[in-house]
Amino acid sequence: MSWRTTHDAGAFVAAAGDFLVSRPVEHTVLLTLTDALRRPAGRAAGAPPPWLGWWQEADGRVLAALVHAPPGGLQVSGLPASAVAPLAGLLAGAVGEHAPTAIELPAESAAAFTRAWGPGTAVAYGSRLYRLGTPAAPEPAPHGRARSATAADRALLTAWATAFCAEVGMPTATAAGVVEDRLRHDGIVLWEHQDGAPAAMATLTRRIEGTVRVAFVYTPPEHRRCGYAAAVTAAAGSRALAAGAEEIVLFTDVANATTNALYQRLGYRPVSDRVALRLPS
Repeated sequence: MSWRTTHDAGAFVAAAGDFLVSRPVEHTVLLTLTDALRRPAGRAAGAPPPWLGWWQEADGRVLAALVHAPPGGLQVSGLPASAVAPLAGLLAGAVGEHAPTAIELPAESAAAFTRAWGPGTAVAYGSRLYRLGTPAAPEPAPHGRARSATAADRALLTAWATAFCAEVGMPTATAAGVVEDRLRHDGIVLWEHQDGAPAAMATLTRRIEGTVRVAFVYTPPEHRRCGYAAAVTAAAGSRALAAGAEEIVLFTDVANATTNALYQRLGYRPVSDRVALRLPS
């Protein structure tokens, strides 16, 4: 039993692909990252190569996976208890550009990882994964309408995505790349006022194994508390379903009671919790 690693996304998929697609809802982030790394424009400009890995049992079964695509933090799937301490040892031994400064893993594994790592870790945030059950329209519905964003909206979208990253603690350097990727597959929905002025946005990942993730839901401060986030989220989910998605998922800040209640009113149901830990440099 051991962790095996590579910088080659193709080799990673050959080894761990079946494991990842076995649970596309729970593995949505790892699948999206891996898909992006296999695309010509999937890596952030100037970023070091990715670091990918899988936990392999003695009988050859793969029971966990990790993806580190800088400048983002390291993402880890659900993993057996026997893999947690070796994971901490693997990361502690990483050096240079491949030494992660943060890790996100299932909440049930966070305490064991912290114990195995030793002093120096700190909780950055907790997140909750939701999947859409029976969709429900926001009540009351705000005035305005949803529309697809286009390249003409690029400057606004990038500014909003950057602001979103800053608010939630994500690397702001990822914002422009996210916008470009989502525009390529018509994956950004705007909610606009009746006069045509944009008021909120939501993005959609590419459909992978029937699953689409709603992300980067953002309303600028001057337009908040008007129902636009609910409206654009509902519109994004409806578009994804109409385009053939079988599962719609999203993440929330587990500590934000407002957004957790909002998404449940729209028909989303909790799946699992994750914890992001800062690692000492």
